[in-house]
Amino acid sequence: MNESVTLGISHFWGEADTLIRLTTYVLLAMSIGSWFLILWKGWAWLRVRRAARAIDTFWTAHSIDEAIALLKPLDGETIFVPLAIGAQAAANLPAGDHSLNAQTDRSELITRALRHRINVAAARLEAGLTFLASVGSTAPFVGLFGTVWGIYHALLNIAATGAIAIEKVAGPVGEALIMTAFGLAVAIPAVLAYNAFTRVNRLLLAQLDGFAHDLHAHVTVGARPQN
Repeated sequence: MNESVTLGISHFWGEADTLIRLTTYVLLAMSIGSWFLILWKGWAWLRVRRAARAIDTFWTAHSIDEAIALLKPLDGETIFVPLAIGAQAAANLPAGDHSLNAQTDRSELITRALRHRINVAAARLEAGLTFLASVGSTAPFVGLFGTVWGIYHALLNIAATGAIAIEKVAGPVGEALIMTAFGLAVAIPAVLAYNAFTRVNRLLLAQLDGFAHDLHAHVTVGARPQN
């Protein structure tokens, strides 16, 4: 019973050298960063999904201004509302404006404004995914580095004593196993979250593209296409 307590995680941490501790801190930072992004993007996705379900409400309004006011509390001016604002601004360009925008065909100007807002929305949806992908792909190797270093210490202890004694190799081997498990524990949630958010973003962008198409038709010909 006392032996299990002696060879616990606290024992391995006490026996760890600077490199193993630094590797652990790196993995811990990766884990904290990835879980922060998972929770933050999960909350943002729920809000956007709620706004996406309310798109039909947008078209029940009597004007663009009223529709934007209906959707704004749900969307928070992050995904759908900026498209409506951009389309409205492009459609209402003052006739006396002599800028290059005023010299562009109105339909083309609206298309360009919507495309710009879609690109901004896509960049916002994809924010943080590169970090999750990086954590998912590198955390196992960071843990493997700790594993290799722990095995190296075990071999040094064997060489120093000239005999294989469990009390001499238990600490370094324990470090190796713990670092492997830690690396996987950091990588697996990041990979799963990355795949989930990538799929969700693809669906949201498809819906956003359809919404932009409807907006373009509304501000150019005054009617929403019938599907």
